[in-house]
This record gives sequence, C-alpha cells and structure tokens, in this order.
Amino acid sequence: MEGRSHLGIGIALGVAIGSAIGVAMDNLSLGIGLGIGVGLALGLAMDERSKRRKRGSGDGSTSSGDRDADSGGGGGGGDGGD
Repeated sequence: MEGRSHLGIGIALGVAIGSAIGVAMDNLSLGIGLGIGVGLALGLAMDERSKRRKRGSGDGSTSSGDRDADSGGGGGGGDGGD
C-alpha cells in the first residue's frame, strides 16, 4: 500500500474485534468504543512502521535499535521504600 494510510484498516480491525468482545461481554457500545481506540493506535503504528521502512537504509535491516531504546528503565515500579 504505497503512499496510502493504514489508519482505515486499523480502525476496521479494531471495530470488528471490539464488536466481538462487546457482544461477548453483553456491552456492545463499550466494545466498539474500545475497538475504535485500539484500531486507531494500531493504524497509526502501521503507518509509522511503513514510513520507517521507506526511510530505511535499504540494507534489509529492521528497526532492532528501537527495541533497545524502549528497554531502558521500566519494570520494578517501586520506590525502594519499606
């Protein structure tokens, strides 16, 4: 999908999955709402991934450096107190 946005695909998938979850929980409006939110995030993530691949160096490497940057800090969550 060169030059196109993945946002619509993400929202459609999110609504479909959210609707199924909403029906299972007997709360369709909550499922659709959550599905739109998750689909929006998914579509934006797919767009960003597509842009990174286009800007890449072309040597076939993936964005493994992004995983290293995200691994800093995290975990624990405690303040070291009693």
